[in-house]
Amino acid sequence: MGKLWPSRCFGLQLSQLHPVTVLCILNDYSDTFFFLSSFLVKFSGCSESKGIRYETDNLDFKVRTDGTIYTTKHVHIPSEQTMFMVTAWDHQSLDRWETVVRLLVIEKSQHKGHHLLKTTTQEKHDLNPHGLRRQKRDWVIPPINVPENSRGPFPQQLVRIRSDKDSEIHIRYSITGVGADQPPMEVFNIDPVSGRMYVTRPMDREERASYHLRAHAVDMNGNKVENPIDLYIYVIDMNDNRPEFINQVYNGSVDEGSKPGTYVMTVTANDADDSTTANGMVRYRIVTQSPQSPSQNMFTINSETGDIVTVAAGLDREKVQQYTVIVQATDMEGNLNFGLSNTATAIIMVTDVNDNPPEFTASTYSGEVPENRVEVVVANLTVMDRDQPHSPNWNAVYRIISGDPSGHFTIRTDPITNEGLVTVVREVDYEMNRAFMLTVMVSNQAPLASGIQMSFQSTAGVTISVTDVNEAPYFPTNHKLIRMEEGVPTGTALMTFSAVDPDRFMQQAIRYSKLSDPANWLNINATNGQITTAAVLDRESAYIKNNVYEATFLAADNGIPPASGTGTLQIYLIDINDNAPELQPKDSQICERPNLNVINITAADADIDPNVGPFVFELPSVPSAIRKNWTITRLNGDYAQLSLRISYLEAGVYDVPVIVTDSGNPPLFNMSIIKVKVCPCDENGDCTTIGAVAAAGLGTGAIIAILICIIILLSMVLLFVVWMKRREKERHTKQLLIDPEDDVRDNILKYDEEGGGEEDQDYDLSQLQQPENMDHVMNKANGVRRVDERPIGAEPQYPIRPVIPHPGDIGDFINEGLRAADNDPTAPPYDSLLVFDYEGSGSTAGSVSSLNSSSSGDQDYDYLNDWGPRFKKLADMYGGGEDD
Repeated sequence: MGKLWPSRCFGLQLSQLHPVTVLCILNDYSDTFFFLSSFLVKFSGCSESKGIRYETDNLDFKVRTDGTIYTTKHVHIPSEQTMFMVTAWDHQSLDRWETVVRLLVIEKSQHKGHHLLKTTTQEKHDLNPHGLRRQKRDWVIPPINVPENSRGPFPQQLVRIRSDKDSEIHIRYSITGVGADQPPMEVFNIDPVSGRMYVTRPMDREERASYHLRAHAVDMNGNKVENPIDLYIYVIDMNDNRPEFINQVYNGSVDEGSKPGTYVMTVTANDADDSTTANGMVRYRIVTQSPQSPSQNMFTINSETGDIVTVAAGLDREKVQQYTVIVQATDMEGNLNFGLSNTATAIIMVTDVNDNPPEFTASTYSGEVPENRVEVVVANLTVMDRDQPHSPNWNAVYRIISGDPSGHFTIRTDPITNEGLVTVVREVDYEMNRAFMLTVMVSNQAPLASGIQMSFQSTAGVTISVTDVNEAPYFPTNHKLIRMEEGVPTGTALMTFSAVDPDRFMQQAIRYSKLSDPANWLNINATNGQITTAAVLDRESAYIKNNVYEATFLAADNGIPPASGTGTLQIYLIDINDNAPELQPKDSQICERPNLNVINITAADADIDPNVGPFVFELPSVPSAIRKNWTITRLNGDYAQLSLRISYLEAGVYDVPVIVTDSGNPPLFNMSIIKVKVCPCDENGDCTTIGAVAAAGLGTGAIIAILICIIILLSMVLLFVVWMKRREKERHTKQLLIDPEDDVRDNILKYDEEGGGEEDQDYDLSQLQQPENMDHVMNKANGVRRVDERPIGAEPQYPIRPVIPHPGDIGDFINEGLRAADNDPTAPPYDSLLVFDYEGSGSTAGSVSSLNSSSSGDQDYDYLNDWGPRFKKLADMYGGGEDD
């Protein structure tokens, strides 16, 4: 018996039905086909026109607007077939059609997997008042459903395509599209003669779910017989894919103590099969839970969404910190008999909440601290907390709630051990407190979870004893200030500067000594601390700052070990009039005639008020010339003016004594000398330069002599400069005696052919040169002449030497020069040959002079013959002996 499921006909599996059952009914007028695939009926003829509406005479079936027939409820087919009427009408043209749909139940064995194509002809009745009409029929191929993963055999026939014109002419059929002549190629093919279309291999819906081909019908000449028809091939899904979890391991967390129904995490699995069918509908379930404490079902999972939530109370991190849950995903809507399954692991961490207050491991603690020590740990407080270590729920916070009103102690938390470190932050005094009784309290950094109460064990007592140590003596009034007049005599007792020993329970003696006394003015008694003067105290001393003298003293006890303290004594010195005033300035200048300018004078006094001004300025009566020439006019208590009394005073420097008296009691006076330069002044009252010199003590004659010397010195410098410039000009105008091209000095010096020493180069070798043009010499002006220049002027004139060409070698050059010198009466006293007279003491070749001087010896000059014909003449010249 066949079954039809409402709204789920796509995924229905019937054992007695072929996977694809086809029923085609051909209407005589509209050629409308109906296609049934797993109880999906497609009304695909006139449904292509817009505005078509359908209805059936069987309430178990309905037709959608796209022509799909579906069941409205669970339908049982009692026999091999069922029939019902489908009516379609067009709202625009008022055309109306009717056809009969027959559903067949066909056994699989009868058709061996081939599709069954049945056609039925039935009149289409047009209820239009115009009567029946006959319309041209066109060829229509219903959609084709192919199950995936078919085992064949292949090729497997899908459908046969035929045209009603095949009885008249020979027709050739072909298909085009993806799967035929487009990649993937040759999945489908068609017999061009019979029109049977085949699938050549198994299909995979997950690779491609549908194919759209076009069928063509042409005659033997390739002419189109029918319009191309669309072929829709749908791959029917099979449950061939297991659900796959996105992750193999999922990590989640939930707070301990969470109520049932608390969300934990979500696991997700995907199935590659069709999600609109049971093949791809995944359901979840929990397989196992580990550990199974405190309940074996602590969690549950939503079968459709994969949400894991708590289902039982009692999560306690201190007992179970982690749960491992195995989750299974099964398709076919979770049917374990037919569905495919897969598993994943969900690790659920139980997170800590502050549900355990810290508890002291002991009710009392004790410690000891020396007096006068700070930053010392005196006790360690230990607590126990079962919450997660090093979290705010575990970190301890300690407080002192009583026993330390002065704030001597604080409790710091060790971040590693969570211990409380009782630390001294303010010095304790054994003489004041020998022990402390503290009450401390501990709590967590995070507040306790709701419903958890603080236990009474969160408080404890701490006993701290203070040990006595030898403390240093101290001066009750440190920086002691006393007032004293300066100038008190030596040995005067100033005060007793005594110290106090804080160790009241120790019998100790104190000894005193000086630590700092910059001027060494004070003494202190070593036993009682009495201070006396060792010198006269002077307020004007350099050791005084702001009238205060400061000294430091040391007080040391005889404890073990000894301790000492320091005290500072400040002595404010009261001023007395012990310093006479000093006149200022010490020197000045004034014009030699009165009423042009004056000298302002004042006084300086090392004392302070009232032992300073107003001052009295006066001139002494002796010598009488002082008051005769000068006068003092008082301006105010601190200033006066010194000026000339007479109409003229000769320029010079004068020592003017002035008596200055202060206002002290008794007053002190001082006679000071002011050096006054008297000088001539210009119309503005300023000393002239000559006047300033005259005032320095030089007369007019001396000044004139100095000026004359300066003029003479400048003239000599000018003459020297002119002479140097003229000499430089003469040096540049002189020319060489010969053409620079004939200068052979470079060759001689460069190659050192004579082999002489360094002294050879001290001579002017230009004498070897024979000038060719003497015009530059003839045109020179008269004056100092060089000894090697040709004389000019009123001298006897001789014929000019003929210009000779440049010789070919040095021998010709020397011979020609010799002949020219012998025949030239205007040649210098020594000719150019004399340059060779001395070759230098360092030369191994000697010189011409040495050749001459050694003629009396056994000197052999025959080796000159080896040098060529030119030097052979020299050998003959000097080889003849003394006569040569």
